[in-house]
Amino acid sequence: MQLSLNTPTLEPVNDSQQPCAADACQQADLCPLASVKAGTAVRIKQLSTTPEVSHRLREMGFGEEQQVRVVSKHVNVICQVCHARLGLSQQLAESILVQPLPRNLKLDVA
Repeated sequence: MQLSLNTPTLEPVNDSQQPCAADACQQADLCPLASVKAGTAVRIKQLSTTPEVSHRLREMGFGEEQQVRVVSKHVNVICQVCHARLGLSQQLAESILVQPLPRNLKLDVA
């Protein structure tokens, strides 16, 4: 799904939110996607959703080991994935566990 926007790129918003702290997460270095700060690149590690929803996310390229970037967070979480932007509800983003990537790592969205 590609959002129609007037500008070619979106700048990260909601910079006041703190990135996920590893101590607050259930597993050592995994965080829910909903708690990741806008502008952060992450790798999807686990889809904790129903099998039908997990299957649909994988069909859209939003599967395990995929690298994505959180573009913005308002009512929905907007992620850059596979050269497209995908909007997820806050509830769905809570059920996706991710691993933050180092800041200097170039994002591979292919």
